[in-house]
Amino acid sequence: MPQYPNRQFLDFEQPIKTLYEEREKLKQSAEKSKIDLTDGINKIEEAIIGQRRDITEHLTPWQRVQLSRHPDRPYTLKYISKIFTNFVELYGDRNVKDDKAMVGGFAQLDGETIMVIGQQKGINTKTRQLRNFGMANPEGYRKALRLMRLAEKFNKPVITFVDTPGAYPGLEAEERGQGEAIARNIYEMIRLKVPIIIVIIGEGASGGAFGIGVGDKTLMMENTWYTVISPESCSSILWRTWEKKEIAAEQLRLTATDMKGFGLVDEIVPEPLGGAHWDYDEAAEKLKVSIKNALAEIKIAEPNKRVSNRIEKYGNMGFWDEIVEEEVENIQ
Repeated sequence: MPQYPNRQFLDFEQPIKTLYEEREKLKQSAEKSKIDLTDGINKIEEAIIGQRRDITEHLTPWQRVQLSRHPDRPYTLKYISKIFTNFVELYGDRNVKDDKAMVGGFAQLDGETIMVIGQQKGINTKTRQLRNFGMANPEGYRKALRLMRLAEKFNKPVITFVDTPGAYPGLEAEERGQGEAIARNIYEMIRLKVPIIIVIIGEGASGGAFGIGVGDKTLMMENTWYTVISPESCSSILWRTWEKKEIAAEQLRLTATDMKGFGLVDEIVPEPLGGAHWDYDEAAEKLKVSIKNALAEIKIAEPNKRVSNRIEKYGNMGFWDEIVEEEVENIQ
């Protein structure tokens, strides 16, 4: 079982925390007394795995939201380091500045050069402030678009990692054209001739996610969410309180299973038992396999065909009913 220092636990992970602490005490006792306690330690580790399995099988939508925000969960740069090699980060939008909430650059996927772009959260208080909690400004989306165009110039596939609570809503972001930057990215990503794979690795909130979320294939990790608004904000709008956030999470239908059922994502990527934060290597390996399979499938099509398929795919999204003329008259 991989070891990560200073492991943190969510409220519904407390049974695991208790077992985890028991195991650590047993290890310390074994070291001090020089007595072989391997059997006891192994039994506790088996119990931890059992608890992780039980949690995975009975997660509510709100618990999946919590897992997507888990402080130990791997972020974009962690997946890049685990999946790709020779990553060369590129900076700036050539207009305002470099947005630390958006990272990207060329890397190699088993020897093939690709462009990888993603939203990056911080791992502690200082880096969270530096990364603006993964909320990009307009220059972040313009940097992402610059890198995508660079990839198109050299005919390299684009892979984006989505993990944001939303685009930064501050006054300065609006003054610099936040809405236009996101809309421009959506428009341009539809038209890019190179393969584009979208991977939702954590939070996928509103236009902040969709600003780098248009592509040929969308992969969604098991314990993530993807919707127009966060459960807390939805609760505050509908009920004037955050206390209904669990109900909002249920009603928003934001889980990977819901998104796959609606046809909004193409594949659900399984995570290690209990969530990706329990085993970075396993989570990255599973994601790598899905990315490679999706990329192999997309590369078969001609560039113009990929664009037309993309347009058709997004044009067919959604559900609606048409009211015929007789029904309108009856309503009136």
